[in-house]
Formats: sequence, C-alpha cells, structure tokens
Amino acid sequence: MSDSTERYAIRVSGHLAARWAALFDGMTLTQQDDGTTVIHGPVADQSALYGLLRTLGGLGLPLISVTSGDDSTPLDPDPTRSTT
Repeated sequence: MSDSTERYAIRVSGHLAARWAALFDGMTLTQQDDGTTVIHGPVADQSALYGLLRTLGGLGLPLISVTSGDDSTPLDPDPTRSTT
C-alpha cells in the first residue's frame, strides 16, 4: 500500500452543477464542451476511488472514463477524437 495520494480524472456523461462537488470529497468538477463533466483531484487510496465510483453509480451517472495522473495532465474535451 502506498502512502502517496494519487490524482484521478473521472469523466461522466452530462453536466453536473458545482453543488454536487460535496459528494466527491472536495474534488473539482469541470464541465466540458462535449456535454461531459470531469471530476478531478486527489484520491486517498483505491478504497476511496471505489467509493467515488459507487457514488456515481448511485446517482445513475454514465461513466465514460477513469484516468490517473497529476494535475498537469491536460483534459481532452473530446475523448473520442483521434490523435492520428
């Protein structure tokens, strides 16, 4: 088990209002132009990540992607866009 906190970006379908941020342990919600919301920030451990995913499932929000990385990782507003 690691002592360091991992950063995650969780993309869901639809736009979530900022008031929902309290459900996600202080993570940041960013509405994207493609109609999705990215929930990003630090997650203490895998158990906390699974808790966030259960919260999303309980809200009926369609999950698009979960990625790990630091805040310097750019968020692509169109995850279906080809880079080739």
